[in-house]
Amino acid sequence: MNEVRTRFAPSPTGFMHIGSLRTALYSYAFSKNQGGQFILRIEDTDRNRFVPGATEKIYQTLKLFSLNWDELYVQSERVKTGIYQQYAERLVKDGHAYYCFCPTESKEQIEASHEKKEIKLRDKCRNLTAQQAQEKIEAGIKPAIRLRIPDKETITIYDFIRKKEISWQSQNIDEVMLLKTDGFPTYHLGVVVDDALMKISTILRAQEWLPSAPVHALLYRYLGFKMPEVGHFSLILDPAGGKLSKRKGAVSAEEFLAQGYLPEALLNFIMLLGWAPKDNREMFTLSDFVKEFDHGRLQTANSIFNRKKLDWFNGYYIRQKSNIELFKLLRPFKPENMPDSLINQTIPIIKERMFKLSDFAGLTEFLIKEPKVDAALLVQKGGDIKTIGKWLTMALRELEKVKNWQAEELEKTLRDLAAKENLHVGKFFMAVRIAITGKTATPPLFESLALLGKQETLKRLQKINAIR
Repeated sequence: MNEVRTRFAPSPTGFMHIGSLRTALYSYAFSKNQGGQFILRIEDTDRNRFVPGATEKIYQTLKLFSLNWDELYVQSERVKTGIYQQYAERLVKDGHAYYCFCPTESKEQIEASHEKKEIKLRDKCRNLTAQQAQEKIEAGIKPAIRLRIPDKETITIYDFIRKKEISWQSQNIDEVMLLKTDGFPTYHLGVVVDDALMKISTILRAQEWLPSAPVHALLYRYLGFKMPEVGHFSLILDPAGGKLSKRKGAVSAEEFLAQGYLPEALLNFIMLLGWAPKDNREMFTLSDFVKEFDHGRLQTANSIFNRKKLDWFNGYYIRQKSNIELFKLLRPFKPENMPDSLINQTIPIIKERMFKLSDFAGLTEFLIKEPKVDAALLVQKGGDIKTIGKWLTMALRELEKVKNWQAEELEKTLRDLAAKENLHVGKFFMAVRIAITGKTATPPLFESLALLGKQETLKRLQKINAIR
């Protein structure tokens, strides 16, 4: 049996899309599950879209998620060897490609064609004779190279994820560019040549790449390469409909990390966006996932990117961290000027209420900065403002008497007051919470008062007269 070799082949055109991270994960897990090799190939031949620094960011992101590669290749470096030019010229010589002398269309021209719904599958240069093409080359016109699609042929591949054959009629297949005038290959030529020479055995990719499959099948045939096993798994859709897009929220791994999602939580979440374990289990480490991964259980039905579910996963992983680990993780997300000692004090009471590390600042800012209290919020949550003012005045008088300023004593004091005055406990405590923090969602009330301190707590309650 031949060695299993999978690859992840991103283009360094910006941040890593969450869908690309999932492709890397599935490709990694498939190879490692079978003791194979995971190859990283940087496909940076589209120089117009190349973003400086993006290649290094790919390396950093994969390492952060522990998706470590066994071999690394960079296509722009391979261009210098002439390998892509060699195979492109061979295709021309064998009649499976032709020289194209048409000027490159501008972005505006391409958009105009799309607006007019113009579909151009055949180029006029395909009818040039060998002599006409040579005359243009001798005249100094540098050609690109396009694939020649056969007439009246059915091209078929077997998709191992979908477990069926998929076919296309050749007249509906575009004669794609293979080699640009600058000598750089397009995606189609580069991916086929490199997959063959790097002995890739299995390709796992999202179904959006399915339209390129017949082009690649032809190239494998024409170049005499054995086509790898190919499977297309589901797309990731936004809950509002359509593909994930930046205008609907974060879409890159880096953006999610910056918002305070933990790598292990994000990885666990995307494992299940297109793969279903046999026992409906949800929590997986990377090593667990590799052991359980079975490409036969990859799904073809599109997955929904449920951000609430991601928050649930992240909250779970946050709570598995020790307080020492959380201290290090939370420092970049702390409110401005919050001392380390206060971070440490708040972790035990905030841990259960965070879904993202970025929640920390919003939940604890009241401890170092006096909030603005919205009277309308007090009324909405407690009742008329006069009644709330009376409650808070009574709370102030009772709290002034407290000598042991600890959470247990503070809770007893206010519960005794509520019982004595027959107050609605929930509304009463909410009024105190809003008056002290300015918010309805905070760490536990009495622990918050203890951390805030007696002087600051009483000062904020005294200001209730301004609200009334």
